[in-house]
Amino acid sequence: MGLLDVLNGMQNGPRGPSTPGQGGMSPITMAILALLAYKAVKKVTANNAPAAAPAGPAPAPTQASVPGSGGGLGGLLGGLLAGGAAGSVISGGLGDLMKQLQDGGHGATANSWVGPGANKAIEPGDLANALGADQISSLMSQSGLSRDELLQGLSQHLPDVINHLTPDGRLPSEHEVARLI
Repeated sequence: MGLLDVLNGMQNGPRGPSTPGQGGMSPITMAILALLAYKAVKKVTANNAPAAAPAGPAPAPTQASVPGSGGGLGGLLGGLLAGGAAGSVISGGLGDLMKQLQDGGHGATANSWVGPGANKAIEPGDLANALGADQISSLMSQSGLSRDELLQGLSQHLPDVINHLTPDGRLPSEHEVARLI
């Protein structure tokens, strides 16, 4: 079972399919992928920024982030998943997300998603505190979900997605992620 199978299994997230009666990516699936892409873009931007660049939130991923992608977040994510960059984006984003959760005091919870055994739950409010308002706002605008729907969906599905991406009990390399997709 690949990552896309896991994500396709989330079609009936908090608001169901993106277009009722048709296939497509649910808003919470888009939000999870956008979160990982956001983290990867932020990491790349921070690593490539001049030393004197002012600190601030990274821009949300947009279609301009990936040349040749279609419109909006769906086009961006489709381009990433189809264009071979998914392993790099997901691996980098996953590592940055895990660090942010650990720095936010949720290391034991996040580590349970990676390691063997049961995944510990994270409350939507705890996830909100760890992610921060800028990231949540960006994900809300990209997914079309309300704040409560977004945080509830992320707290419900993120542990399983991270668990699936870390079958060996550690963060995978971009090549390992590409095989999972």
